[in-house]
Amino acid sequence: MEFFELIKKRYSVRAYKPEMVGDEKLGAVLEAARLAPTAVNYQPFHLIVIKTAGREDELKRIYHADWFCEAPLVICVCTLPNKAWTRRDGKNFADVDGTIVMDHMILAATSLGLGTCWIGAFDAEAARELLELPDDVEPLVFTPLGYPADEAGVKSRKELSELVRYESW
Repeated sequence: MEFFELIKKRYSVRAYKPEMVGDEKLGAVLEAARLAPTAVNYQPFHLIVIKTAGREDELKRIYHADWFCEAPLVICVCTLPNKAWTRRDGKNFADVDGTIVMDHMILAATSLGLGTCWIGAFDAEAARELLELPDDVEPLVFTPLGYPADEAGVKSRKELSELVRYESW
């Protein structure tokens, strides 16, 4: 699939078929995360792949929507801020790196016919508890991973003229 076609095809999937994602496709999505660029190539992240079957009630503590657990898998991108590059002014790039990782995964998933939905509005304390995260690990973002059972809606995006400036503000 051509790149611009791929990014136009990606959407936030909110209904999933129960069909399991094969190991080859899951591996490809995870490999896309591994290949994602990170600041100074420190790769300050870990991925937690969770099978949803039988864990629906506890996963709903992390995020309440029923469709979050419809997909056979949920992936959490965790960052390790203490292992991330920090700019001279103190800006830590763990969240930036984790965001790039998620973007690579969701685009790879789309290219394979899989659906995802970027979820940042989750209960971090519930995630920390259920995933048994050490204190130095931050749950950054989740996505279900599975075959879409819905259709993409209309996307609304601002015009480039509203988003781009040249030379200065």
